[in-house]
Amino acid sequence: MSNDATGPPATKAAVAHTTRRAHCACLAVRTKKGTPLVPNMHVEAQDQSVAGWGQVTNLIERLARTSVAILEPSAQIAWEEWMRIITLPPEVAYLSQVKEVRLYGSHLQRLPPEIGRMSSLRELDIYTSYSLHWLPYEVTRCANLSASRMSTRALYGNRNTRLPFPRLLRPIDVLLPATCSVCDQPFGERTPQPFWTTQRVGTDYVPLLIHSCSSACIDSVPSAPSGFFERPHKGGGGVGMLIA
Repeated sequence: MSNDATGPPATKAAVAHTTRRAHCACLAVRTKKGTPLVPNMHVEAQDQSVAGWGQVTNLIERLARTSVAILEPSAQIAWEEWMRIITLPPEVAYLSQVKEVRLYGSHLQRLPPEIGRMSSLRELDIYTSYSLHWLPYEVTRCANLSASRMSTRALYGNRNTRLPFPRLLRPIDVLLPATCSVCDQPFGERTPQPFWTTQRVGTDYVPLLIHSCSSACIDSVPSAPSGFFERPHKGGGGVGMLIA
């Protein structure tokens, strides 16, 4: 991926706007002594009345009808509106031709599980998106995704910040995918079970949120790389963080 100085115009413009202020406070406890507080997950619903939501939805719908290979919302949406967007519309599922997603400096708090339908995705840039602490497990379906750039210090379980994984006690409606994160089958009458895992995504090791339909699906999740909590887990105080 390009560096900030030589990157695309919208990314270079985002550099001027990027700041840790106005993002979440999850990292505020990272430098305090003792055991870091277990953070709560961001479960706010996107305010769909803001102008930026309509603009990003229209942008994605337009791209779905073209062969354009790059999704970069900040290139077409005013920064004041773009910073009020905390997720992307599920219609990203229709962007099967998009190869690059550029979200530098965004205020996104999550990406929709439908990102796993972006079969041509090769590059994912969410660098300096400080409120984004995890990705949906569905991103592992993007078989061509080989390059990524993200602020790993903002991710759950990072060695340096030691930001713990939130506890997963029950499914959270605003985060639920339409199908099992692992087998991609409808849940039917089964209750989705959330778990954390850490896997390599592009060029980074990333905490991923799984919604599983069965214990068999959880058993089929690959073990995490060395240095991470090996098997899917429920989070909580210190669970799943890197071994120092």
